[in-house]
Amino acid sequence: MPETSTGIPFKKIVIVGGGTAGWMTAALLSKFLTAGYEICLVESEEIGTIGVGEATIPAIKIFNRLLAVDQAEVMKATQASFKLGIEFADWRRKNHTYIHGFGKIGKDLLWLRTHQFWLKMFPRGGFKDFDFYSINALAARKGRFGMGRADRPNSPLADIDYAYHFDASLYARYLRAYAEQRRVKRVEGKIVRVKQRPEDGFIASVVLQNGREIPGELFIDCSGIRALLIGQTLGIGYDAWNRWLLCDRALAVPCASAPELLPYTRSTARDAGWQWRIPLQHRIGNGLVYSSSLMDDDGAARALFANLDGAVLAEPRLVKFTPGKRRKTWEKNCVAIGLSSGFLEPLESTSIHLIQTAILRLVALFPGRGFPHADTEEFNRLTDFEYVNIRDFIIAHYKVTEREDTPFWAYCKHMDIPDALRERLNLFKSTARFFKRSEAELFREESWVQVLLGQGLNTGSYDPMVDLVPEDQIVGYLKDIEDVIADTVDTLPRHGDYIAQYCRAVHGENASA
Repeated sequence: MPETSTGIPFKKIVIVGGGTAGWMTAALLSKFLTAGYEICLVESEEIGTIGVGEATIPAIKIFNRLLAVDQAEVMKATQASFKLGIEFADWRRKNHTYIHGFGKIGKDLLWLRTHQFWLKMFPRGGFKDFDFYSINALAARKGRFGMGRADRPNSPLADIDYAYHFDASLYARYLRAYAEQRRVKRVEGKIVRVKQRPEDGFIASVVLQNGREIPGELFIDCSGIRALLIGQTLGIGYDAWNRWLLCDRALAVPCASAPELLPYTRSTARDAGWQWRIPLQHRIGNGLVYSSSLMDDDGAARALFANLDGAVLAEPRLVKFTPGKRRKTWEKNCVAIGLSSGFLEPLESTSIHLIQTAILRLVALFPGRGFPHADTEEFNRLTDFEYVNIRDFIIAHYKVTEREDTPFWAYCKHMDIPDALRERLNLFKSTARFFKRSEAELFREESWVQVLLGQGLNTGSYDPMVDLVPEDQIVGYLKDIEDVIADTVDTLPRHGDYIAQYCRAVHGENASA
């Protein structure tokens, strides 16, 4: 049996905090740790969760498959809709939109990507915007949805990829039931004290307000921004990234649904931040992410409420945050998962993904005999790489813009940026080339290309190998992609019709504001 560093049999895992992070952790550990382990989750109804992470990326399907849950069942339980990508409105300049769609773009010619040929020909006229070369982006634009077809490898249908919009609180509720069926014990109570072992500072137990003490060997901090264990108890510091990411507040509110259920998230740039729109079956999730130094809370509320699709369904919730991460996310016998490990604004819907990857990283480096330094350091190294990679992708959205019409956008356009990101932007601007530097990077070439072109990073050039292909062949190649994708999208059902047939939820039974 695994042992702690003191030789005590390792069998007790304590998760501090519920919400999405806590119950995702409990669910997956209860699925994998089937013998000899006790999992206890401590949460307090008095302490609310942020609960605004309602948009996901395609990797969430991997998590659900690991749990062996039925997709339609989960979607019904969480009032979910499908997500083909994110529309960015007014980011490059006002009245301009583009879509960052999931899945492939076009079809490679030789070893070169579609965007290289498009960059050569588009300035000459007669070709469509880049969105028309991605089946996900075009299907999103037309409000259509269909499952990918692996059995059609030569069709754009094979390239469709998707994620979900869902009610995060309902997803946590669903996973709680899943975990409790697998012997996870939930304890209601507010933690008022954390006890540490005097000999090494390892966490020994947490003490509740009613005096109950809950001991454990491995503690998982899912306490959110408070970081009760990793920060307040173990004293792990926090690196702020607000010199690049100015936004430090979010105001969230649900509103009534619109007539059409759209299969994409919308992010609209505002004067001092941006607004999200996430369509669920029973409502629309909305929020404004903004810089408190450039917009006060009342101004944020006015901007948010002026741009809703329907009646407000609940009081708005204000979330204050500092963009950045903990200097370590595994210290001693404590692992931080979720917002206790760091906060990156949900511009590319990575909040839930960061929870997922942290859990899988914990499973991959699960402690055996003790807590070896090499294992915990590898966990921390991989976490650092992931956060920095996502951070730089988010910074690129702000840096690459034509806007400087407000103090916020003027700062973003002219700010200094991390060296690694500058190198990437310079390479892309030179020849529109992009290379992943590690397989551990989250965002693929297609994502960077769509965002950098959509934001207006005009390369002024393209890969010189494009000139090896005769121009009449390039014209036929691009027109063929346009036509085939357009024809294929027109065969797909409306997104709302697909939801109604496949996973319509019972409105009211699962609905929550």
